[in-house]
Amino acid sequence: MSLSKNDKRRGGDAPPFLSGGWRQLPPVAFLAIALLVIVLLLAVAVGPIAAGQATMTGLVSAGYFALGAVGLTLVYGVLRLVNFAHGDMLTFGTYVTLAFTSLGVPFWAAAALGMIVTALLAVMLDKVIWEPMRRARTSTLQLFLVAIGLAMVLRYSVQFFAGGQVRSVGLDTTSSVDIGPWHLGSLQFVVMLVGLATILITGAGLRYTRLGKEMRAVADNIALAEVAGIDTRRTIRITWAVAAGLAALAGILYATAIGSINPNFGFTILLSLFAAAVLGGIGNAYGALAGGIVIGLAQEWSTLFFNPRWKPAIGFAILILTLLLMPRGIFGRKKARS
Repeated sequence: MSLSKNDKRRGGDAPPFLSGGWRQLPPVAFLAIALLVIVLLLAVAVGPIAAGQATMTGLVSAGYFALGAVGLTLVYGVLRLVNFAHGDMLTFGTYVTLAFTSLGVPFWAAAALGMIVTALLAVMLDKVIWEPMRRARTSTLQLFLVAIGLAMVLRYSVQFFAGGQVRSVGLDTTSSVDIGPWHLGSLQFVVMLVGLATILITGAGLRYTRLGKEMRAVADNIALAEVAGIDTRRTIRITWAVAAGLAALAGILYATAIGSINPNFGFTILLSLFAAAVLGGIGNAYGALAGGIVIGLAQEWSTLFFNPRWKPAIGFAILILTLLLMPRGIFGRKKARS
């Protein structure tokens, strides 16, 4: 029986794999399959124990990379601002957490307070700096230079009040958790669980909550969002708070995983956060989460073949290769916002 014109236009109601092959796969499914295939290939190449250990360690890194990158890309998506001060927000939130722990507050309660203080700082900075500059229609270059200056102010302020020496997080870094033949430090295991859980909660919040939908609408087209009745000023402020809170959590998880902190530690992973955001499709929050997972895993997988000091370079090499194949990133759009 021949197909009608409408049936042909719909592909004859054929299943996706019959009508479009792998190109019909959603990006998340395609990415999951690709990562699984890589894990299997690594297991064959270096053995399942080494491959599994690198994968678990990579998931620890993926937690703070993804959370840091999603805050970075939320600000860019809504405001088209390359926030070079984002890495120093990680540092600020972590030092605030340590300040609360020094007062006797339990660590994870102090972490929550650190996130809140960092979010309030971001909202204050938007009111004092970024909103007036938006009203003045400041150029992209000027905004970028202001972001660099703000980063230095934050970094040296932390150094002035807390000192420039390396500080211990003050948690037990000796105990470990065994999962079959693989093992992780107890803190790394907690970081992995908290990071992955927060990634899932953040993704669900952006997709299903009213606030998440408003943030995505403003990021897609701020003028259309205003016409639709969204309070864009309020949404922008909340975006700053969410981005800064996630940045603080990313910094806390990073410091917890490595066991120490210094005033430059947020800046040291800033380029990896940018790589994750661009890899996922700059401006796309889901893409930033996925990009953070890819960068975290890729950097740890590279240690199976190269010296660990080359991890950042390997991550950027994978970023370049991916963008050659998918110029808009994993979740990038075909057409940019006007």
